[in-house]
Amino acid sequence: MRRGAVRSVVVAGLLVLGVSGAAGTSGEAGAAARRGPEADVAYHGRVSLSQGRLRVWVVPQNEGPAALPNAALRVRLSADLADRQELAQGCARAGLREVVCETGALPLHGRGRHIGLLLELKDPVPEVVVRIDTWWNGGASDRDASNNQHAVLALDTGDSYAF
Repeated sequence: MRRGAVRSVVVAGLLVLGVSGAAGTSGEAGAAARRGPEADVAYHGRVSLSQGRLRVWVVPQNEGPAALPNAALRVRLSADLADRQELAQGCARAGLREVVCETGALPLHGRGRHIGLLLELKDPVPEVVVRIDTWWNGGASDRDASNNQHAVLALDTGDSYAF
């Protein structure tokens, strides 16, 4: 799939999810609509690398104070992905080294869907840095980004590294 086509699919998907902004609103109510709810999105999981295959398992959760109907997380790598990938439902490739996945609904003090990825790297590498963060959260404010931004170094040993 061409790079531009993938970006179009991701952008189209976000439009379907309702990421169109709050254009046309004004004043204090408009500012509140643009800010959206406050939520504390967090990601926990693990990564492992073995012979050019990277396994990523992520559990998104929300500590509130508001529920979110959906969000999207981004997985960025320090190595290029192979040209062909079989991605989990709700995930799309967003570049040579990026994948984005929707979390599903994030209830207050609850978890979203578990996301499991098996990513093939273009070339085997001795290590890869995996960065996981929020790509889109419906305009919610999140005062604690430390629990939704992770960088994990995975060595090509097959060992699992938790975050």
